[in-house]
This record gives sequence, C-alpha cells and structure tokens, in this order.
Amino acid sequence: MTWWRRLVGDLKARNHLDTYALSLTVFSFAILSLVSDELNENLRWAVLLSGVGLLIYRLTLVPTSPSPVELLHDRSAFEEAPLAPLLRDARDVRVFAPSAVNLLSPQTCELLRKTVLTRRNGSVRVVVLDPAETAAIAIASRQLDDSLEFPIQRLPQSLTSTLERLKLIAGWRTEGAFSYRLFPYNPGFSLVLVDPETPHGRVIVEFHGVHNPSTSSRMHLELVAGRNERWYRYWVQQFDRVWEAASVPEILTRREKP
Repeated sequence: MTWWRRLVGDLKARNHLDTYALSLTVFSFAILSLVSDELNENLRWAVLLSGVGLLIYRLTLVPTSPSPVELLHDRSAFEEAPLAPLLRDARDVRVFAPSAVNLLSPQTCELLRKTVLTRRNGSVRVVVLDPAETAAIAIASRQLDDSLEFPIQRLPQSLTSTLERLKLIAGWRTEGAFSYRLFPYNPGFSLVLVDPETPHGRVIVEFHGVHNPSTSSRMHLELVAGRNERWYRYWVQQFDRVWEAASVPEILTRREKP
C-alpha cells in the first residue's frame, strides 16, 4: 500500500508532522461530533478553520513539475552534484550495471563503508553481469565498448576488476549488510537507487544507447520520490525484478554452507 508506506516514511523522516497532527485532531473532533453534542461551538470552528488554513498553506508548497533540464543529464552532473552528499545519510543503496567499474571506484567503496555500511540496518546490494555468460558478455561488449568513439576500457576486464572488488567487500565485517548477484544479460540500462522506499528517495537511470562519444556522455535521468511517482515506482520495481532473476555467486553460496 503506497499511502501506508509513504505515511511511515514521513513519520520516520519527520516530514509533514504538522499536517498529520492537525488531520488527526480534525478527524477526532469529527468523530466526537457524531456521538456527542457537548463540544464547544467555538472550539469546533477553531479546529475547522485551522484545517482549512493548513490546507491552503500546503497548496502553496506543492512542487511544480520538473523540467526536462532537471531530469535529464549525463555523467558530468555528478561533478556538480557528487554522490557523497546523497550517500551521507543513506541506509539503502542498490546498484545495477554491466560492470559498475566506474561507480564502484575505490573512493565510492570507501564512502559506502563509512556511511551506509556503518549502520546496523544499512544495506548495499549490487548486480553486475555474469562473466560465465560468454555470449551475453560478447554482445554487451560490442554495445558498450565498440560503439564508443573514445573508449578507455573494455567490459570483460572491467567486470573482472569489479568482481574481485565485490568479493573483497563481501568479506568486510560491517554493521550494515552487503550482497551482490550476477545477471545473465545486459538489458540496456544501469540503475542507482538511494533509499528508494523513503519520501526522499532517488532513482538514477542511465541508458546505454548504441553510439556515444564516451562512457560519460550517456544520458541518464534522475527521478525523485513523490514527484515522478509512476515512473519512480516503475524503476524501483525494475531493480527488484533484476535482483530476483540474478544468481548468487558461487563463492557466496559456498560461504553459506555449514
């Protein structure tokens, strides 16, 4: 239930507490008015007018629809708005990318260790392509590497580097939980989700396309919880589908055995 999830998220984040408190008061007086005639008339009007006043005030705070300029970017946007502030208070980070070699740099991994993974209920989940799916890797490499005018890395080698890094991170002893899985093919997009189940959640979608000057020129869009609800939920569910369909690496399966 979206409304219940949003209510719980707002209360945890202490958002719109004035609205919820007054709404509860108005509903309480409405119920009391049905069962009792002893409520003071002036008090009834005071509660009613307070509710109307808050409603009018809230109408002035409704965000306008974001323009395409606010939604659409390339990777240069991270130079002006880096991930560090976004991850500082995050508790739930989800990543899907063919190799994620650029995102999961040593600096970003260290940042995740010092933020999300220091929290007892923190969670980082990563999905990359399965190197055992050689045909899929060859097709993905053709799309991602051969279509660039100025390539600086190759998918197979990047994936090998990322998997070695993921194996090391999976061995860290942290308060938060870290896990990763392998997906059998490239669906043509990458995802970064930050606290997607909260009112301040962010979803970043990058489209790979068929030709780009460089990796950094690929188009991506950023969706914000509550402002782009339909497509925001769509991409959150896309990650859920990817995660469910992805396989657990053999090394992690062996660790789970007694």
